[in-house]
Amino acid sequence: MLLVWIAAGYAAEGEKLRLGEFIPANPPQPAPEVAFTDADGNPATLADFDGKPAVVNLWATWCQPCLKEMPSLDRLQARFAGRLVVAAISEDRTGGKVVVPFVAEMGLKNLKVYLDPKSAVGHAFALRGLPTSIVIDARGRVVGKVEGPAEWDSDKMVGILEPLLDKEASPLKKVAR
Repeated sequence: MLLVWIAAGYAAEGEKLRLGEFIPANPPQPAPEVAFTDADGNPATLADFDGKPAVVNLWATWCQPCLKEMPSLDRLQARFAGRLVVAAISEDRTGGKVVVPFVAEMGLKNLKVYLDPKSAVGHAFALRGLPTSIVIDARGRVVGKVEGPAEWDSDKMVGILEPLLDKEASPLKKVAR
């Protein structure tokens, strides 16, 4: 598994990789301009989420740790529907023909699934492995990330996300992209 291999490499270099833990961005940075599609093939970008905080989860059907965290992402979206966007962006090279039936089979009803078969989003965020989740505030700024699987509906993660839910994006204060 790529993430385990990378984690061993970083441990050897002295940098501690904290799998499953929220790592804040200091200072928050504008989310990159990157394109992907929704499950129907319609174009989408991270800018589409402006105005609401978002958890952008990068995953793949072949990634076992990704599959472990998907139900918690689905529950998180159900809990904060209308206040938070939980976007599951698949990095599967085969795209929708594999991803869409896979998500249906898992019974994920609340997540909005997107496709990124060329890994443009992964490259834009210098992804080190899957799963990786990027937390973006309502103003379109990356405020942190989680590398590795997490229980997104746990008290700990909800406590990290809740302060972002009360901050509306102001068109005058939006970060230029």
